Formats: sequence, C-alpha cells, structure tokens
Amino acid sequence: MRYSGIGGQAVMEGVMMKNQDKYAVAVRKPDQQIVVEVSEYTGLVKNKKIKNIPILRGVINFIESLVLGMKTLTFSASFFEDEEEEKKADKKKEKREAASEKSEKPGARKVISVSSEDCGMQKDTKSVSEVTPEELERQKKKAKKQEDAMMGGTVLVSIVLAVAIFMILPYYISLFFQRFIESHLVISLLEGAIRLAIFIGYVGLISLMPDIRRVYMYHGAEHKCINCIEHGLDLTVENVRKSSKEHKRCGTSFMLIVMLVSIIVFLFIRVESGVLRLVLRLLLIPVIAGISYEFIRLAGRSDNVIVNLLSKPGMWLQELTTKEPDDDMIEVGIASVEAVFDWKSYVEEIRKL
Repeated sequence: MRYSGIGGQAVMEGVMMKNQDKYAVAVRKPDQQIVVEVSEYTGLVKNKKIKNIPILRGVINFIESLVLGMKTLTFSASFFEDEEEEKKADKKKEKREAASEKSEKPGARKVISVSSEDCGMQKDTKSVSEVTPEELERQKKKAKKQEDAMMGGTVLVSIVLAVAIFMILPYYISLFFQRFIESHLVISLLEGAIRLAIFIGYVGLISLMPDIRRVYMYHGAEHKCINCIEHGLDLTVENVRKSSKEHKRCGTSFMLIVMLVSIIVFLFIRVESGVLRLVLRLLLIPVIAGISYEFIRLAGRSDNVIVNLLSKPGMWLQELTTKEPDDDMIEVGIASVEAVFDWKSYVEEIRKL
C-alpha cells in the first residue's frame, strides 16, 4: 500500500474527497443523478509553517476537518431539503385541487375572489429598482459572513458537547467510585474504561438509525475507493467492491486513539483538588488530540508491523462505522475521487515500483 494523500468523509447520500486544498462533494440526488461540486478549502490557518508544527498541526487539522465536514454535510442536505419542499408544495396543490372540485359540485357554495382593480381601487404601481452589482456583492458577502458564523457556532457547540460527554462525564462518574477505591491508578483506568464504553456505545447506538446506516455505507464506499487506488488497482466499481472498507487514517480510528491516549496522559495527573484535576484534563485535550493525530499520520504512511498492530483496534471499531456499500454508492465515491485526484497517473507510478 502506498500513501495517496487523499482523504474524505461520508455526507448525506454522498462522499466528499479532499486532495491538498482541493475538495469535491459528490451526491446522488433524489432523481438518481450524481452532482459533483469542486471547490477549494485552504483552512483556517494560512501559515504553512505553523500548520506543519508537530502536535499543533493535529489540533488545527481536527478543527479544520470539522468545519469542512459541516460545510459539505450542509451542501449535501440541501438537495433533500428541496425535495421536502417540493413534496409539501405538491400536497398543498392537491388539497387546493380537491377543494376546487368539491366547490364545483351542484349545491356547493362558491367563493369568488375579486381583485382591487375590479372594485375600482387604485393599485400601487411603485416600481422596484434594479439591484446594482455593488449591492449584489454586498449581499453575497453578508450571506457568506452569516454562513461562516453559523458554521463556526455549530462546530463550537459540537466540540463542547463532545468534551462534555466523552471527557467530563466519565470523570464525574469515576468520582463516585472514589468512595470505595483509594488507588489513583485504578480510578484513572476505570475513568478510561467508562470513556471507552460511552464512546463505543454511542457509535453502536446511532448505527441502528436507518439514515445513519446509509451514511456509514457511503463511509465504506469512501474507504474502499481510497484503498483501491492505494493498492495500485484501477478505480472501477468491480475493483472498489472487492477492496477493504477499513482504513488506518479513518476518523473513527483517530477518536479511539484519543480515548486511549487520554487514559495514559491522565494517569500522570496527581493533584488533590478535584476542580484542578478537571481543569488540567480540559487543558490537555489539545495535546491529546495532537499526539493522536501524529500516530494516525504515521499509520497512514507506514506498513511497519508494530504500527499495523497498534492500528488494529481502530480498524475493528470501523466495523461499526463503515458498512458495505452498493454499486450506486461506489459510483458516487468514484465520481468524488476523479474530481480531485489523477488516479490513473498515481496507479501507473505504483506499478512501476
């Protein structure tokens, strides 16, 4: 396997693929057509030297991935919001037609609408001035600022909820057991076990939802497409179908590594004050995320036996977050890859090695 540099995520009825600053979102619309949007995302931090600092780059990459993920999810969801609006409009039309047919029956009371012109009333004929290009540009900038603010708020809320559920909640649950257990080591390990149980339980429970299950199928399509080309195979539906749906650089693996690294790091927090212990845990979250990112980054570039062994737990957990996609989903994944990545040249280089 050779590192390709591309990564992605599943979206609603589609797949997003990113290659450096370029990304594409491919979505299967309700009419079964595949729409592909290609754009650029340079990230929140523009300075490349800062973005390449070990540990810090993990924190930056995590936040930027959340922002881009929310943006692409919103884009994919828009197609199905339009479908819902159309359905509602069709239902209203049917109701109006049914009411009209009912009113035309013999003996039915008719309601006749009369316009203001018919009544001799003067209609307001105030003309609407055309929107100037400058005004249109201002409106676009305002809309973009509102969108960015909403996206930033959503990401912030997501991070706060994740920290509260997977970091703070296990800590407070572990405090209950301090009444019976005096060993700091045992309490720390128990806290870590609770954290893992909450995380795995959460992932398992949401996988039972039909909509989430379809997202997990597209997640499988994303992994299969990347595995296909990284193993030197032509990007065809047949080759993608037989490729693995697990990948070492998956976000699921990253989250699991965060949980495991937190257990090790929190073992070294030995202070009497419970409040201070909690504050130190919160302050160390970016460090934990940075360390976890460095491991995932190494795993994606290495076939070392030890690295592969350490990657196994994350690959096993992906059994919950990836499902086997159908051929239609694979086609969407292929469309997304081809929009941002020259896989033919890449595969040729692999075969020459």
